[in-house]
Amino acid sequence: MPLHRILDYAHLLIKENLSPNGVVIDGTCGNGHDTLFLASLMEESGHVYAFDIQEKAITETSSRLEENKLRGRVSLIHDSHANVDEHLSEDHRDRLQGAIFNLGYLPGSDKSVVTTSGDTILSVEKILSMLDKGGLVVLGVYHGHEGGQQEKEALIEFVQNLDQKKVKALHYGFMNIQNNPPFIIALEKQKPGPL
Repeated sequence: MPLHRILDYAHLLIKENLSPNGVVIDGTCGNGHDTLFLASLMEESGHVYAFDIQEKAITETSSRLEENKLRGRVSLIHDSHANVDEHLSEDHRDRLQGAIFNLGYLPGSDKSVVTTSGDTILSVEKILSMLDKGGLVVLGVYHGHEGGQQEKEALIEFVQNLDQKKVKALHYGFMNIQNNPPFIIALEKQKPGPL
């Protein structure tokens, strides 16, 4: 079996963890590729919450979903993923199965607008607290930009300090690729309830 590229492996992990009537979060909808992928896995009773702080990302994602006739399965939220708990309905919290993030900046946009460790860690903590056993958070860590190294280091420290009895953490990346290759962190919740 060939080794998967980073984005392909992130999609594989999240796909294997979702049921078609579940609820999933795209913490960084960007140009809408992950949101479209997640929406395509859902049936009418399933739902995707897609977050981004940039209006351009919300517009691009909405257009992509409309083109594929999947807009009705997605709530597009122009807000930081750090505020995830303010946007999920109560009935959807009970069915939250996972989340996916691509950290860094929006490709083809302002590279000074980036994800930050504080918001990312807060978002992940909130999502982990809402996930039931077996829920999965997949983070694509793109760190070759200004501020990216700090976010990477803070995120790794956060993950390394998670209780192994409550969360299993996976690190997947290529070690001999030059120029800050991206990698994946996947977190699987082991016990129901708060962390």
